[in-house]
Amino acid sequence: MIGTPSANPSGVQRLRFWAQIFSLGVNVWICVQFYFWVKYIESLGTSWAVTRPPGVEGWLPIGSLVSLRYWWETGIVNEVHPSGLIILAVILVTAFLFKKGFCSWVCPIGFTSEMIGDIADKLWGRRLIPPRWLDYPLRALKYLLLAFFIWSVLIAMAPESVKSFVYSDYNIMTDVLMLRFFTDISMAALGVIATLFLLSFVIRGFWCRYLCPYGALLGFLSLISPTRIRRNSETCIDCSACSKACPAFIKVDKVREVVSDECIGCMACVDVCPVKKTLEVKVVSNRWAIPAAGWAAALLVVFWVTLLGFKLFGPWQNGVSDQQYMEKIDQVNRGEYIHP
Repeated sequence: MIGTPSANPSGVQRLRFWAQIFSLGVNVWICVQFYFWVKYIESLGTSWAVTRPPGVEGWLPIGSLVSLRYWWETGIVNEVHPSGLIILAVILVTAFLFKKGFCSWVCPIGFTSEMIGDIADKLWGRRLIPPRWLDYPLRALKYLLLAFFIWSVLIAMAPESVKSFVYSDYNIMTDVLMLRFFTDISMAALGVIATLFLLSFVIRGFWCRYLCPYGALLGFLSLISPTRIRRNSETCIDCSACSKACPAFIKVDKVREVVSDECIGCMACVDVCPVKKTLEVKVVSNRWAIPAAGWAAALLVVFWVTLLGFKLFGPWQNGVSDQQYMEKIDQVNRGEYIHP
């Protein structure tokens, strides 16, 4: 049976765009506040007083992974970077419930990558799709990086080493060290970033698709997510609009159910489908269909409201005082902190 094209798409992509803008704004605000807080610390409290934004710890995924293991083994949420642990945990829960929705609805790197991809599409006049012989080996790279971090943090580190790292001076100052990486960036690091930027114009989402270990981890969790996008072959008119819209290059029009570690839950395929109830978001073994907009709203509420709850009621604030940071900032400036 051939379905009848519906009117306009649901507009979920407009909602996604503004959700991404909101997340980008939050992250820019945090980064600016953190920059001026570091300036305050460097002045030893003589400049404009700024409070440290705990949300900056969301940019410390490796330290947060160590904190997650420490919490798992001890039940203790360490006071050094507690919000990093919370943000990581919320992202993992979100990935299980909403696939890789974090990547397409919240992550500012993902948003920036998409914007570059949109510019590239217009620049080339079409979307460049890498050949399989190149795509598959490159996609394996992010899983190799993920395997390295899992082995290093979850397997190779002894329990006493985990505790030592969590409360080490290096870990305490790792947020400041991260800022130093960008403010005092080396030519080699700048060259790598520039190369990734240019490659993103050739292959859409180059970093996210091939190198992001975070995305690889969320991809694994998304495979066991109760959420699925299903295609009704009886009403499908084989227009291929869904596959053309998919930023992950998934052949949505060729499958009955989208089961892919690359699906980022952007709902572009559902939004662009011209036939009602041909592509639907199904949950819990396909028992219930949920409107794409409702699914997206649930994702955003779960993510942001959960973080707001921890921000208001804790644990969230860093237990390290400004005075302690001031006592250690000279060692950072002299390059004395080396990764243990």
